[in-house]
Amino acid sequence: MPGVTGTARVSRRSDALFGRVGDGDIVVVDHPDIDRATADAFVKAGVTAVVNAAPSITGRYPNLGPEILLDAGIILVDEVGEKIFTRIKDGSRVRLDGGTLYVGEEQVAEGYEQTQESVADLLIEAKAGMAAQLEAFAANAIEYMKRERTLLLDGVGIPELSTRMAGRQVLIVAASADTRAELKALRKYISDYRPVLIGVEGGADALREAGHRPHVIIGNPALIDPDTLRKGGEVVIPADIDGHAPGLQTLQDLGLGAVTFPATGSAEDLALLLADASDAALIVTAGMHATLTDLLDRGRGGAASTFLVRMRVSNKIVEAPAVARLYKARISWWVVLLLVLAAVAAIVAALLLSDVSGTYADLARQWWNDAVDWVRGLFS
Repeated sequence: MPGVTGTARVSRRSDALFGRVGDGDIVVVDHPDIDRATADAFVKAGVTAVVNAAPSITGRYPNLGPEILLDAGIILVDEVGEKIFTRIKDGSRVRLDGGTLYVGEEQVAEGYEQTQESVADLLIEAKAGMAAQLEAFAANAIEYMKRERTLLLDGVGIPELSTRMAGRQVLIVAASADTRAELKALRKYISDYRPVLIGVEGGADALREAGHRPHVIIGNPALIDPDTLRKGGEVVIPADIDGHAPGLQTLQDLGLGAVTFPATGSAEDLALLLADASDAALIVTAGMHATLTDLLDRGRGGAASTFLVRMRVSNKIVEAPAVARLYKARISWWVVLLLVLAAVAAIVAALLLSDVSGTYADLARQWWNDAVDWVRGLFS
């Protein structure tokens, strides 16, 4: 049959699927303006297609998710309508052909299949909506500052950790499409400076996959591989203001303890606050993006939180690409070896061209003959 087949993973909320989607699944969601974080999660899970009841780009602002999905080879079908949630069950075997979704031979939904060209056109149109988004962003930043001023200004509520960061460099790693490449570029930096490694949810998994052990893990444990949690260091769980900590049960099932951090910011923002409050000398971030488009892509609360937290730690934060470009690695072993070989070659050349070269050659032959006679004596 034409098209692609897979298991349907159905939820109106994309984040509700993060822990249970897998390779080859066809995701069915209701997500206007798919953001970078959602797209990165689906790419990492290896889904085949995303079927969206809503438009993936509404035109409010140039969101990043659809382009990320298509660049990863994931099919994106838009505007199939809300009726799909009454016509398909989670776990069903489905087939997607063009913009049409089938269960068996029955057509259950039809939408518009996005392409690189159509997404590029929509993003150009969406740039016109940025002015209104900037006004809303400014209002949300003021609202967030009023709500979290004691946290931002005085550090009230930031937990104390046993991991020592004072005076040390800290590397905070979050999950994104660029994380693997950025960690590879930082390999020499990590080897030479041995910074404190903080993994933010999927970023902790990325650290372990790159051969590193995170000293601190921040985020919802339900979104982190159990092996990473077992082999990592301290775990910090972002909690709601009322004290509820999502994912705490997962950690308890593994027999592990955790520290809670009640705040309304994202896990990435809390990691920055933790490192700053612990007197880190420098904070390097990998997989964390803070361009204007990235900030708008986070939505209301996330944008304001990230903007204000970044302002607080601006005197000590630098992103991984900048470190990779500016960092000069210490002298490698192969450079030292080349210098030694060059020195030996120069000495040999000098001896061969000097008047005493014959004398040194006779001595070398004599030493060799003595060594051979000694070995023979051991077996006679």
